[in-house]
Amino acid sequence: MDFTFNEDQVALRDSVSRFLMTEAAPEVLRDIWETDRGRSPELRAKLAEQGLTAMSVPEVHGGLDLGDIDWSLMTQELGYYAIPDSLSDTAYVAAMLLRRLGADHPLAARWLPRIAEGSARLALAHPANPWVADALSADLVLHAQATDQGLALHALTPGTVSATSLPSIDGSRRLAALSCTPNPGTQVLAAPDAQGLWDETLDRAAVNVAGQLVGLAQRMLDLSVDYVAQRKQFGKVIGSFQAVKHHLADVATRIEFARPVLYRAAMAVAVGDRHRAALVSHAKLVCADAAWTAGRKGIQVHGAMGYTWEVDLQMFMKRAWALGAAWGDRAFHKARLADALLADGAPLGPAATLN
Repeated sequence: MDFTFNEDQVALRDSVSRFLMTEAAPEVLRDIWETDRGRSPELRAKLAEQGLTAMSVPEVHGGLDLGDIDWSLMTQELGYYAIPDSLSDTAYVAAMLLRRLGADHPLAARWLPRIAEGSARLALAHPANPWVADALSADLVLHAQATDQGLALHALTPGTVSATSLPSIDGSRRLAALSCTPNPGTQVLAAPDAQGLWDETLDRAAVNVAGQLVGLAQRMLDLSVDYVAQRKQFGKVIGSFQAVKHHLADVATRIEFARPVLYRAAMAVAVGDRHRAALVSHAKLVCADAAWTAGRKGIQVHGAMGYTWEVDLQMFMKRAWALGAAWGDRAFHKARLADALLADGAPLGPAATLN
C-alpha cells in the first residue's frame, strides 16, 4: 500500500505548520485557556483565512473539496500545536456528515457555506461521545438520538437544546452535557436510514482524534528532546544518559508505528472499506498509546516540574489525556477490534489487513 502524499498535500501541511508555529505558540495557548470561553475568535478567523474551515466543503459551497486523507495530515498539525479550538469537529467531521446528506439538502445548503467561511461552529452529540465539545457556543448541534430502529439525526439550534458545562483537565476542551427533547421538527433523517451515516461519522471522528494524538505525541517528544539536551546533572546533560535515551527512543518508535496505522484507517474511511470499524479502532488504540507513552516518558525525563503550569509539556499531556477517551475510550475500541478479529472467517495477516 502506498502512503506517499503528493506535493500539494505536503505543501498544505507545511504551510499550516508554519502558520500555527506563530499563531498558536504556547504563550498564546495559556492566554486563551484562561478566558471564560476558552476560544479566540481572532484565531478562528485566521484559520478560516488559511482555508482550514473550507477543506471538506464542496466547491459548489465555496470549499476546497478535500477529504479524509488530507485531514490525516492536518489533524496531526492541529494536535502538534494543541490549538484551543474544536476546529476539526466542525470543518472535518460535521462538514463531511452534511456532505453525505447531499449538496442540495436544505441543511447542507444552509450550513456548508457558513462552515467554509468560518462563521459557524457545529458540535456533534453521539452515544459514544456524550460529553460534547463546544456545545455551549455551537450555532448548531448534530444530535444522534437513540431509537428502537437505530440512531436518528437531529439538528438542534441553541433554542432547542440546553447545555450544562462540565470540567475538563484540558483547559481548552470546553465540554457540556446536553439536555434536549428531539421532535419531528428537528429531525433531519430518521432511523434506520441515519444509522449508517452515524456509523461513518463515529469512525471519522475517531480518526480525527487519532491524528491529533499522533501530533501531540510528536510535540511531547520534541519538547522532551529539547529539555534533555539542556538540563544538566553531575556536570553532564541528561540526554547523554543511556536510560534517558531509551525512554525517548521508545516514544519515537511508537510514533513511527502509529502513523501508517492512522493513514490506513483514514483510507478505510475515505473508501468505505468493509473492515473500516476494525481499522479505525486499531488506529485509535495505537495513536492513543503513542501519546500516553510520550506524556509518561516526558514526565520521567522532566521530573515533577513537567506537571507545572510554567512548563509547556503539561498542556500537551493534558490534551492527550482528554482526547484518549473522546469518540470511544480504550474499552470501546478494544471491544470493536476483538469482535472483528474473533469473528468467523475474519481475514487475518498482512495480506488481508494492508491491501
